[in-house]
Amino acid sequence: MLFNSLEFLLFYVIVTSLFFILPHRFRWFHLLFASCFFYMCFVPVYIFIMAGTILVDYYAGRWIEGSSGKRRKSFLVISLVSNIGILAVFKYYNFFIGNINQIQDVIKIPFLSILLPIGLSFHTFQAMSYTIEVYKGNQKAERHFGIYALYVMFYPQLVAGPIERPQNIIHQLYEKHKFNADDFFIGFKMMLWGMFKKVVIADRLAIYVGQIYDDPHSYNGFMILIAAIFFAIQIYCDFSGYSGIAIGAARTMGFRLMTNFKTPFNTVTVSEFWARWHISLSSWFKDYLYYPIAVSKRDWGIGAVIYATLITFLISGFWHGAGWNFIFWGLLTGLFIVFETLLNIKAIRIRKSSFKKIVGIVYVFAVFTFTEIFFRAKNIQEGFYIVNRIFTSKWGAFESTQIFAKFSLLLSFLLIIILFFAEATFLDKLIDSKLSERKNANLIFGISILSLILVLGIFQKLSFIYFQF
Repeated sequence: MLFNSLEFLLFYVIVTSLFFILPHRFRWFHLLFASCFFYMCFVPVYIFIMAGTILVDYYAGRWIEGSSGKRRKSFLVISLVSNIGILAVFKYYNFFIGNINQIQDVIKIPFLSILLPIGLSFHTFQAMSYTIEVYKGNQKAERHFGIYALYVMFYPQLVAGPIERPQNIIHQLYEKHKFNADDFFIGFKMMLWGMFKKVVIADRLAIYVGQIYDDPHSYNGFMILIAAIFFAIQIYCDFSGYSGIAIGAARTMGFRLMTNFKTPFNTVTVSEFWARWHISLSSWFKDYLYYPIAVSKRDWGIGAVIYATLITFLISGFWHGAGWNFIFWGLLTGLFIVFETLLNIKAIRIRKSSFKKIVGIVYVFAVFTFTEIFFRAKNIQEGFYIVNRIFTSKWGAFESTQIFAKFSLLLSFLLIIILFFAEATFLDKLIDSKLSERKNANLIFGISILSLILVLGIFQKLSFIYFQF
């Protein structure tokens, strides 16, 4: 059940309506049941995998809290190994086996013909956050099994985040949420803008991007460059669009999920960009991987920062996908941040000059566009081919195709300009405004965005890019 479908619209209306109709004591069960139903709409049998990991982590949390010393640590290890083990089997088994079979051809190890469960990497990291925070003493072990299960399964952010920490969400699952018109109004605007970014911009750009990346050998460097630029914007609109719908859907019921994107293209350094892009994942890696590594190597001075940065982004790349192109993408991104670290480039200094700020924004977008070529390419070899094609092939004019004419190209650029202008100027204040504030502006915004969705939306039920990460 995709967010950009009529099935989800019906699901959302029913679930949200029943949430406010039901007495408070039944709401946790209602949301848990709805979340399980939402998850089972993809591959029903995988609910048993979820149930197994939830059971392990629930009891691990209680045992961690009630133990000390090595025994306490052993329960944490059991929890982490269980979660990482399932992630490894479903996401990385075939990658490792493929590489092993290439190295040796004496015994061919068979591949597994299994589908990757939706959102596996996301809810795995969320579950790991819980046991780590209990181990650190920052979160009490949850005694209510249903509430803990709902923490992992909560349908708005189940598939692609935000990856929530237990301190932010578990207490909200106990609170009694009365219908609040302002929360509902703000949440609805978040969902509307998220849907606009997904079906009007991301899915429109996906048509062109998919055509070029599926057969880069057939297009000139100029058309491939447009595809690379379009993909950078597509993945932003697709992923931040999902986050907006997820956060908005939760907000209409009174739940506050963390901000996951904060105008990342309005940044002037790569470091600043990644502090504002997929914030829930970036902060997860920073807190649970980068800082522990950097602290353990603190005697290395600046070397500790460089080492921790590269290891963190290498693992982040591998988290994103089981392929050498993802690993290279993570390393490449880490190297750009190391470059800024060595030159002591700070965003706060650049922003003091308008000219430097413009240069910084262009630089960050160029770096992101370049690195995302390897993210989108089928493999690392094709990634290098695309880069080579952009810089060495003759730049012919834009060649009109059956599915993407020049008018569509111009329309896409116009929509992108609208997107960036809105997010850089008035959008945040308008969306956060209450029902009694900015009445005319909110009315114009709602009618305009809804009209654009209905008139220009691509309603082909294109999956969100991060649905199977």
